[in-house]
Amino acid sequence: VQLQASGGGLVQAGGSLRLSCAASGNIASINVMGWYRQAPGKQRELVATITRGSITNYAYSVMGRFAIIRDNAKNTVYLQMNSLKPEDTAVYYCTADLRQVGSIFDRTHWGQGTLVTVSS
Repeated sequence: VQLQASGGGLVQAGGSLRLSCAASGNIASINVMGWYRQAPGKQRELVATITRGSITNYAYSVMGRFAIIRDNAKNTVYLQMNSLKPEDTAVYYCTADLRQVGSIFDRTHWGQGTLVTVSS
């Protein structure tokens, strides 16, 4: 199983970016998908999660600015980031709680991370 994240980059404060993360491999089902981020010198923190039925959860710091969306047919989760602030600068990681074919357990998989830099 592989989670491939993309879409990071450099943007000015107030701008927008859209991150994508596609899960591939021997996947039977995906439950929760999400995004976390880790800023320099800080702990990794939750940004947003979304269930298979599109129930969403956001960190307070991004509420109203970020939107998490998923395409179940493509095993892909997106993070639309608007009104970006310098404090949003971080490496963003996607996650998927998924079950592989032949397994009876869900396991959390992580993507490789994509860097988002917001300049002031």
